[in-house]
Order: sequence, then structure tokens, then C-alpha cells
Amino acid sequence: MKAIITVLGKDAVGILAKVSTICADNGANVIEVTQSIMQELFAMIMMIDTEKCTVSFTELSDKLVALGEKEGLKIHVMHEDIFNSMHRI
Repeated sequence: MKAIITVLGKDAVGILAKVSTICADNGANVIEVTQSIMQELFAMIMMIDTEKCTVSFTELSDKLVALGEKEGLKIHVMHEDIFNSMHRI
């Protein structure tokens, strides 16, 4: 299964590294990343493969949301299927 992680917030050093570390520490593989910095706003979309994840999807999501709260970022995690369904016309 794949999931989409979105991150928005004020730019700071290490955001990509911190999100990637949580994924790696929990067995989720980063497949693709795109990020932009517009003035001081950081925006990132990351696709991960959760097939070998060592924690539940909910637990991984909770860890990433907690990171966002700690760092002053908005981090959202959703299943790829839900993401795709939301963006179909």
C-alpha cells in the first residue's frame, strides 16, 4: 500500500530529513518527493510505500502529525486510494 504525506509550514532546515527519518525508522520507504519553497513557505508532497511498515498506518500518521505539531508544521497523511478518489472527476 502507498500513502501520501503533505507538509506545509514555515521553511526551516531539516524538515525533509525529519519526515524521512520517521518513515525510515518505521519501515516506510520513500518513493517520491516533491517540494517547493515560496518565499518562507515550505510545501512538500511525499509518496511512501507502507508494505513493510513496522507500525500501523494510524500510528505512523500520529507520529508524523506529532512531528508537525512540534515543528509548527501542518502534516497530513492519507492512503493513496483515498487521495486518488478525491482527485477523480
